[in-house]
Amino acid sequence: MSSSKVCRAVAVGTAAVAVAALASPAAAAGARATGPCPAGSPARVSCTEGVLADGTPYRFVVPDRWNGVVLVDLDFASRAADEPLTGELTGRGYAVGGTTRTVTGWDIAAAIDNQAAALERFEDTVGAPRWAVASGRSMGGFVSAGVAQVHPGAFDAAVPFCGGLGGAVGQWNQKLDTVFTLKSLLFADRSLPVTGVPADTGQATRDWVAALAEAQGTPRGRARIALAAAVGQLPGWGLDADGGATPKPRPGDPVAVQEGMYLALAGGAQPYIGQAMSSRRAIEALAGGNPSWNTGVDYARQLAAAGPEAHRTVRTMYARAGLDLGDDLRTLARAPRIAADAEAVRYLEKGIVFDGDLRIPVLTVNPVGDQISTVAQQQSYGLVVRRAGNAALLRQSYVDTVGHCTFTPGEQVAAITAMTKRLDTGHWSGTTSPAGLNRLTASAQDEPGRYVHHRPPVFNRPYFGD
Repeated sequence: MSSSKVCRAVAVGTAAVAVAALASPAAAAGARATGPCPAGSPARVSCTEGVLADGTPYRFVVPDRWNGVVLVDLDFASRAADEPLTGELTGRGYAVGGTTRTVTGWDIAAAIDNQAAALERFEDTVGAPRWAVASGRSMGGFVSAGVAQVHPGAFDAAVPFCGGLGGAVGQWNQKLDTVFTLKSLLFADRSLPVTGVPADTGQATRDWVAALAEAQGTPRGRARIALAAAVGQLPGWGLDADGGATPKPRPGDPVAVQEGMYLALAGGAQPYIGQAMSSRRAIEALAGGNPSWNTGVDYARQLAAAGPEAHRTVRTMYARAGLDLGDDLRTLARAPRIAADAEAVRYLEKGIVFDGDLRIPVLTVNPVGDQISTVAQQQSYGLVVRRAGNAALLRQSYVDTVGHCTFTPGEQVAAITAMTKRLDTGHWSGTTSPAGLNRLTASAQDEPGRYVHHRPPVFNRPYFGD
């Protein structure tokens, strides 16, 4: 058993004594990284860095008064040394660090294993942590949830931010549905890719964005964009062309909600359609084929699974355009389906299929207006955890903001603090409610937090493995 394992076993058996001893400055005094820190790093820290066996860089920043908690993140080593969140966390005593995705990319299984490998390097250099927490944003959130399932012996908890928790297979099936619906109803006569994305993904994205902008200029185009967004369970809230936040549409305003759907698809610096091109191209190259399918999919049922706001918007926009929604759904039903390559599906399955097998606590955090990590995917993750009988280990939270991973540093510090309290006490408390997380946010920054109660729609393309 490693030194960290011994430390955690003691903490489980005699939590109060172990936490008090390990959290003291004296206990951590000898555990320090000795390497230089990059320019711009927070004050009163030391650093350790290196390269894992596959060539992936890693780096950790350790405050002089370390609280014994280390956060391990897929993307930390590629971020700027002066990122505000790093300063906020190290100022509170956390060691923060991790790897990069530069080598692994969409090889999710390798990225997950790299987090455990980086933690082992940290322990060898710095010492055994009191608690090791996997946490990251976007793909980093996806990977940290994978770490909780694959490496519960190495890590004590996970806080995934804005991760695609429908799993790789499920989330890419849903993205296929969105793009397939757009192509079938609006652009059947245009050479816009759905799968088999060409190498020039930038041009493919520009072509799609231009086509969507043209369609948005007509009532029929707006209606069909709304249908595709509803099928794909996108938010009715998006960023403008310059990446700025737009006002949150009122649920009873279908025109504003449809505009939000369009912006989620094509607005901002990271539009949904852009990720549907660039990441799909990368996945198809790694997997050796197309891992997504819509054979047997009933798009009328997909629409029925959309949230009430999206459903109402679709019907209103179709009525205003003078289109028959039933006719378009029948067109989709007749459209030739796309089959997956079996080996490519198996490749994504090896990355991670979330099966609900939790043995450590997990706190998920997601923007309600996230166009990449949609809230319906969070519902899928919660469902499979409950089915596995592990609901007591999971808490899920939502932030009332638009765009992908658009949290403030204080909101992220709040979630990390709430998880630390869970580890220290052995049970969840009111800190994981919206009010509790907002109080923690307010204590970390001058502005109040934006955590809210939110009930996501049921994810319409769940995939928990064969």
